[in-house]
Amino acid sequence: MTEVSMSVNGRKTSGAVEDRTLLSHFLRETLGLTGTHVGCDTSQCGACTIHMDGRSVKSCSILAVQADGSEILTIEGLAEGDTLHPVQAAFKEHHGLQCGFCTPGMIMAATDMIRRHPDGLTEATVREELEGNICRCTGYHNIVKAILAAAEAMGDGRARAA
Repeated sequence: MTEVSMSVNGRKTSGAVEDRTLLSHFLRETLGLTGTHVGCDTSQCGACTIHMDGRSVKSCSILAVQADGSEILTIEGLAEGDTLHPVQAAFKEHHGLQCGFCTPGMIMAATDMIRRHPDGLTEATVREELEGNICRCTGYHNIVKAILAAAEAMGDGRARAA
């Protein structure tokens, strides 16, 4: 067993893990943060997407020991109290979810996408960047609409015509 320490959603935490423990399993099973979903364990679906040191990553492809000393943000830490993050609010307003299984990963990927494109997003860019996040329910139309609306809300005009 190896002791790991990290900041998760702004709180310092630690735990003993086997060297082979995936970060997704540490978050879900050790810390009880079940918003990080495990859909495939092969980094194909994106349901496990979180932020590690400010960047979107698939937590099923990272060992907990690799995250030692990192800043981790999960879907549970995105909102501020009862106030939804603008991306969460846009997903709600624009019906960017159906069953909800992929939604946490989509939202975490979207917040990083918006951060990385300060000059704005187009529909084509959003669709291209969502390639690693699978949704089997919605057909992506409302997800893309929600991300563009969130980018607009967060950056006073970040979304732009194609």
